[in-house]
Amino acid sequence: MNRSDGHPLDDHFLSDMCKLKSARTKRASSWDRTGGNFDWIDINGSQTATLADIHGPGCIRHVYFTIGSFDRYFLRTMVLRMYWDDERTPSMEVPIGDLFGLGFCIPRYFGSLLVTVNPGADKFGTIGLNTYFLMPFAERALITLENCGPAPGGPVWYHIDYEQFDAPPVNAGRFHAQWRRENPCAAVQLPGVQNLDGMENYVILDAKGRGNYVGMFLNVDNICGGWYGEGDDMIFIDADTWPPSMHGTGTEEIFGGGACPNTEYAGPYTGFHLVSNKDFAGKQSMYRFHVTDPVRFDESIRVTIEHGHANDLGNDYSSTAFWYQAEPHAPFPELPSIKGRLPRGDEDEMRHYERELETWSLVSRLGGISEYAKTISHDDQRTIDTHRTALGAAVAQKDYAAAARELEAIETVMAPYLK
Repeated sequence: MNRSDGHPLDDHFLSDMCKLKSARTKRASSWDRTGGNFDWIDINGSQTATLADIHGPGCIRHVYFTIGSFDRYFLRTMVLRMYWDDERTPSMEVPIGDLFGLGFCIPRYFGSLLVTVNPGADKFGTIGLNTYFLMPFAERALITLENCGPAPGGPVWYHIDYEQFDAPPVNAGRFHAQWRRENPCAAVQLPGVQNLDGMENYVILDAKGRGNYVGMFLNVDNICGGWYGEGDDMIFIDADTWPPSMHGTGTEEIFGGGACPNTEYAGPYTGFHLVSNKDFAGKQSMYRFHVTDPVRFDESIRVTIEHGHANDLGNDYSSTAFWYQAEPHAPFPELPSIKGRLPRGDEDEMRHYERELETWSLVSRLGGISEYAKTISHDDQRTIDTHRTALGAAVAQKDYAAAARELEAIETVMAPYLK
């Protein structure tokens, strides 16, 4: 019997590694062009850096970062954008921490098939951020990183591993990622406590065109208390009205857990990688990747989830959605201001954070991290590092008076260099 389908090896999950193909493998990175060991870039306050500008058909296969910053919320204040084929608006616009599942600027180490976060040495306080989503393009790939805050961003180490082809990829959608937040969601009391239209649900993605939805990170800051997850996912595809094409049975089922997970776990496609408390209070982060089961749409898709049963809870929800689609894409919602992106904190904490930024903006005035390192003497740098350590301990204990004294001491050491 003649068979027209491909060789059995074509369908193997790991077959790409052993196939011999015509492609040129390259990397854009932060390596020191002088041949030295300063293999990073600085992004001063309110500046944007171009990380890669690749011309010709190709595909990004791996993106890596590790970042140091004086701004303790840099994972939300720095924004990564990707543009394909000379488009005017980005196909990806996400705070850099949320792209890697760190939705509250809290380090969490986990390994999944598409995103992995790895530790560094404790004394450096840096983390390794990796994503393995395929990102094909036909003519150009432009990647930028914006530091939206006043404090300097850096050092920023990065790798962008990619291939270049002789011809554009055929029938390949462009990679998209979008961040959203509702803080807090508006709690409602629907008649009969029944949700029969999904109109009040939290919206994770609302896209137009033809493509494949391939996953999300979801973050819930449970300010209402108790079990927050009696929220069904509802995915409306193309001409859906009611019921949607995909209707779930509760939050934990989306992410592959048993009833009411209160223990962290991480797998290839699903995970609850941040669980703050056994009683479900506080901050939670979770992920679902549709690798073997992409959600396909021809005209549109609206991915939603209830916040509580029938949307009866007013918690803080944020999310990053991942999908592929044919261009053009619909306009993205405007990214919130820095204040609108920060994790929730009490008034004293937020007031102190603003005070911290005043101090670290002095490093920007010196010209950024590298100029700071060149300008300030080693003895004074050690003194500042000692105060920074004490500052971190004071903030952890919510002793903001002591923290303010540490900032004043740092400013005193830096003052002679600012004249």
